[in-house]
Amino acid sequence: MRAKFLAVAALGLGALLSACGPSHAYVGVGFGPPPPRYGVIGVAPGPGYVWTDGFWDWRGGGWVWVPGRWMRAPHPRAVWVPGYWEERHEHGRRGYEFHRGHWR
Repeated sequence: MRAKFLAVAALGLGALLSACGPSHAYVGVGFGPPPPRYGVIGVAPGPGYVWTDGFWDWRGGGWVWVPGRWMRAPHPRAVWVPGYWEERHEHGRRGYEFHRGHWR
């Protein structure tokens, strides 16, 4: 029973930390991500869960869709602020900076 609890706790902590990673990622590519994808969200797995939208990530030289997921809010009044890409110009180069989603 204890091993099962620890496995679930580790999984939850991993999900939380992946959503709280670095706040910015600069990508020096001359074109932005494709339009967002939309689909059926479904029903929350339980009380206190919030849907976090998917987003485009730059991996291996191309855009990869990271699907949305249900996350449990860290406290009852927490609000999810979605991530977004912003066009930037640095050192004469055009690129895009990702502002990760976070809890407020």
